[in-house]
Amino acid sequence: MKKSLILRSTIAAIVLLASVFFLIPSLVPDLPDFWKTYLPTEKIPLGLDLQGGTHLVLEVDTAKALEASIQRMAENLKESLMENRVRFRFLTKAAPHTIALEFPDVSSRTAGEKVVRDNFPDLEIASTETREGRDVMVLKMKEKRAQELKKHAVEQSLETIRNRVDQFGVTEPEIIPEGKDRIVVQLPGIKDTARAKNLIGKTALLEFKLVDEEHSLEEALRGKVPEGSYIAYESRLDKESGRRTSVPILLKSRAVLTGSALESAKVAISDRFGEPYVSIKFNSQGAQEFERITAENVKKRLAIVLDGVVYSAPVIQERIAGGNAQITGSFTMEEAKDLAIVLRAGSLPAPVTILEERTVGPSLGQDSIDKGTWAAIIGLVAIALFMIVYYKLSGLVATLALFFNMIIILAFLAAFRATLTLPGIAGIVLIIGMSVDANVLIFERMREEMRSGKAPRSVVETGYAKAFFAILDTNVNSLIAALFLFGFGTGPVKGFAVTLSVGIIASLFTAVFVTRIIFDYFVWQRRVKVISV
Repeated sequence: MKKSLILRSTIAAIVLLASVFFLIPSLVPDLPDFWKTYLPTEKIPLGLDLQGGTHLVLEVDTAKALEASIQRMAENLKESLMENRVRFRFLTKAAPHTIALEFPDVSSRTAGEKVVRDNFPDLEIASTETREGRDVMVLKMKEKRAQELKKHAVEQSLETIRNRVDQFGVTEPEIIPEGKDRIVVQLPGIKDTARAKNLIGKTALLEFKLVDEEHSLEEALRGKVPEGSYIAYESRLDKESGRRTSVPILLKSRAVLTGSALESAKVAISDRFGEPYVSIKFNSQGAQEFERITAENVKKRLAIVLDGVVYSAPVIQERIAGGNAQITGSFTMEEAKDLAIVLRAGSLPAPVTILEERTVGPSLGQDSIDKGTWAAIIGLVAIALFMIVYYKLSGLVATLALFFNMIIILAFLAAFRATLTLPGIAGIVLIIGMSVDANVLIFERMREEMRSGKAPRSVVETGYAKAFFAILDTNVNSLIAALFLFGFGTGPVKGFAVTLSVGIIASLFTAVFVTRIIFDYFVWQRRVKVISV
């Protein structure tokens, strides 16, 4: 028994010391230098409701994602029809999310239908008709494929936003889907909400387009825009006044290269002017394509377009090898950093709209912490007094186990970076009440054994043995419910489930394992004659 007691006491001491070790950074405001250098310094992370921050509900425009996909299919279809020598003409006035083609005769339409069936399994023929002697065919995307694309747009948007937020440096963000096309974003501790919204909501569609220098910009501004081109606007910063102006520029509609070919993007400082710019590097395939484009268009202007805005349109002086390029635009350092972040994280597949925005101030969070702390303290003291008065010294043992339980829960939150939320504090208060239930069952069993006149050793052993399975059954059922809450819940519900789950496991350890050590010590080592219960 002595060896068993020493072994169990060692395990309990290790758990206690480890718990205190992980709690120290949260309790001590100014850690020594050696601790900061060699030991963990993570504090218990606080959720949005305690730390303050921003809560956003975003809606993904899945219709735009579907439209962009159909446009890409239309371009591919155009090339396939031309390769197969099929005569056709695109009709611009078609229903949304459809492709309308006009053929000069039935044989051309039949050939076009064969190209669609053989090469575009995601498209189906919606209708065919004859207009003024010409055959018209309307194509649309298959419904199953359209739903898959919409779902993929939301999933990709969520992943892209998560990557941006991670690089933005937000601690413990909450980014989860809601419904079919919405995303909930919680950013604890964020003060600059405008910058965060701009970073999250920017589509970041990067395109490289050639400037149309073959046609007159003045004529285009008068309404005579040549086919295959469009008017864009270049953003320029007046260094003297600090104001940005938009200058019209005529661009080719087709992008010769997109941001999907990027490998990295980082902020650099210009040696000549000392201004920040974004240095980008293409992947191997993108580098080859960029080298080919620059070689074929020497002395022509190549515009760098982000979300429809031209940031710069430099003249290509020579073939550029190596896959490196620069995005300049008189950025501030903050603008350049944010642009590099969104480019590294990738573009959103569709625009997002902020439907709801709520800001939680840190003072409100601190008030919640204070009230939750006082609720826990009052509950702890009330239960401790009841246990000591009703169960005497055994109640004191249960109270010590209860304190041990609280230390383990908080240490777990600090060690595993589990966010503490207001519902999480509620879970801790609930655990305070639940954790003594096990000891109540044990003590009542021990009282029954004492009334039958058994010796202290038999009282302790039988009391724990008879109560164990009832304790285990109750806690396992509660743990299963908590795990389901964690698996299917969101935000605050997960915070509650985390503390509840950890608290249940910790209460089993402290109420059954730790208290048994104390009782065994007194009945086996100190050989007490009567148990105070």
